[in-house]
Amino acid sequence: MSQTLLTPAAFAAAELVDHHCHGVVEHTLERREFESLITESNWDAPEGTSVFDSQLGTAIRRWCAPLLDLDAHITAERYLERRAELEPRDVNERLLRAAGIDRYLIETGYRGDDILTAPEMAHRADAASDTVVRLERLAEQLVVSLGTAAEYADAFRAHLAEELKSAVGVKTIAAYRLGLDFDPARPSDAEVTAAAGEWLREIGAGGEPRLEHAVLIRFGIWCAVDAQQAIQFHIGFGDPDVDLHRCDPLLLTEWLRLTRNSGARVLLLHCYPFHRNAGYLAHVFPHVYCDVGLAINYVGAASPQVISESLELTPFDKVLFSSDAFGLPELYFLGAHLFRRGVTQVINGWIENDEWDVDTGERLVRKICGENAMRAYKLTPGGAFGAGRNAA
Repeated sequence: MSQTLLTPAAFAAAELVDHHCHGVVEHTLERREFESLITESNWDAPEGTSVFDSQLGTAIRRWCAPLLDLDAHITAERYLERRAELEPRDVNERLLRAAGIDRYLIETGYRGDDILTAPEMAHRADAASDTVVRLERLAEQLVVSLGTAAEYADAFRAHLAEELKSAVGVKTIAAYRLGLDFDPARPSDAEVTAAAGEWLREIGAGGEPRLEHAVLIRFGIWCAVDAQQAIQFHIGFGDPDVDLHRCDPLLLTEWLRLTRNSGARVLLLHCYPFHRNAGYLAHVFPHVYCDVGLAINYVGAASPQVISESLELTPFDKVLFSSDAFGLPELYFLGAHLFRRGVTQVINGWIENDEWDVDTGERLVRKICGENAMRAYKLTPGGAFGAGRNAA
């Protein structure tokens, strides 16, 4: 049966909200630094090999090269040479604006001194932006100013409340620091005081103010629950600091039971290779949402398959778009481009098989692109920074 298919017009009519991303760097990049930003490994490629020989590297040469006035599939060497010929700001503006993202929710806790701020990102991209704060980073900023461990609990709550006057949500990297098999119970203030005392003694002995204490990480998460926030969790795929088997979102099941009536919303980020598990959690818990950001870039040409798998169980009101881009504008552009292309291919396959009609597909596009993020983060039109391309 022949039916009308989903077209790019469906995406043009929908505001695209990147609900989890970071800033970009703005200086000329040597090859080694560029390659370090297109891999989750924290090691250089072995001698005689290149990170460009990957799905992501191939996608950059195919889809980003024309935006820098090059032919598609140009060599990595020529791509980087041309990139260096342009001003870094020009590269950022070309690729960010070509991405067509209307609003960025920028997580500010990772290498904030190396990347553009949320207002700068809004300006480069001609878009709107908001901030998401990292709970562990807030604790690390706070602890160095404390006088006693007994101050920690109230001081953290006050610090978080102040940050949330402007931020639209929070993120936790418990997956990195603890694993997701942490004790789901709320820690008592007495436990928090004891843990803060241990941390202060470690810092006093010359340790770095890096939050790794399980009680304090759990406390930060529960403070965000009490504040009825949108709480982002890193899930699955990431750099070698994670123990991947401890990043399965199913490990959060008991904590999700404890928080389902709290008013907090839980945003499961990336999720690959546990995206089907994340879809199950979004299916059975009313406050859980998920995405396959980050994975889409890294699987490149295979992204339609991952997108299709992510839509098997996830309710359509619970699916979000993110790029998880950091450092390179190419990652924003590809995150958006491969998302649009993958969703189009998946939905049109269902339409061609007479499983869906185009109206259903267009409704899903609107939900994933922006409507679900607006609801999950309780966003109002516009953003804290920048008016965006759709401003009146």
